Amino acid sequence: MNILTLVRQVPDAEARVKVAGQAVDLDGTTLVIDGMDEYGVEEALRLRENGAGVEQIIALAVGPQRNEDALRTALAMGVDRAIHVETTEKVDAVSLSRVVAQVAQAENATLILVGGQEADWDSQALGAATAERLGWPQLTWTNELKVEGEAITGRHDVDEGNESFRAPLPAVVTTQQGLNEPRYPTLPNIMKAKKKELRKDSLETYGVQPRVRTVNAEIQTRARLNRMIDGKDPQAAAEQLLELLRSEAKVLA
Repeated sequence: MNILTLVRQVPDAEARVKVAGQAVDLDGTTLVIDGMDEYGVEEALRLRENGAGVEQIIALAVGPQRNEDALRTALAMGVDRAIHVETTEKVDAVSLSRVVAQVAQAENATLILVGGQEADWDSQALGAATAERLGWPQLTWTNELKVEGEAITGRHDVDEGNESFRAPLPAVVTTQQGLNEPRYPTLPNIMKAKKKELRKDSLETYGVQPRVRTVNAEIQTRARLNRMIDGKDPQAAAEQLLELLRSEAKVLA
């Protein structure tokens, strides 16, 4: 069984980002694997370690050259090889699903793991769009996963709480926090990752033209008032805070 796991690169949640004009400037910003995708990488490794008969784990990234860093991290975690579809264009979820589906078919993948919700898009569409293209079942917001022969079993979150599932392979699974705890790459594995295959492709290879294009963007910023409240008198401080919330922030009626 081959597993394809998608890797996206996003700003670190604790990193400071700069705004230049009407866009976010990522130069100098710490970038990491999207947390949701990192759970997918870790789960692929655990399935192999637990005897699921995994032959190869392939990491896929679509985006600018800097995505190589995220792929190298995945390789250092234990992924066997990586594919980087390099493009400077923003690729929407539905267009990206076309690339993922084609790579999955070319690599004979039986299981696709993608993050449940991308940090930069705030979208949950990729898993569903990929499953639809392939005609495979999809399991979303998974917090437990096992491979049993030609099927996958586990649990996932639903509106009422969580439920157990069983589905035939091949399948698409979206991952989330709580599924596992991703490992840190060790120094020996980081060195080994440099020798692993990282194949470069172009977006044109897959015949994909992004369907959604950004024509305008507005970055929301708000200047701080830098107003300090004297906390020596707690009652007076609380009253002053409430008044500022009403009159300045307009968040209280």
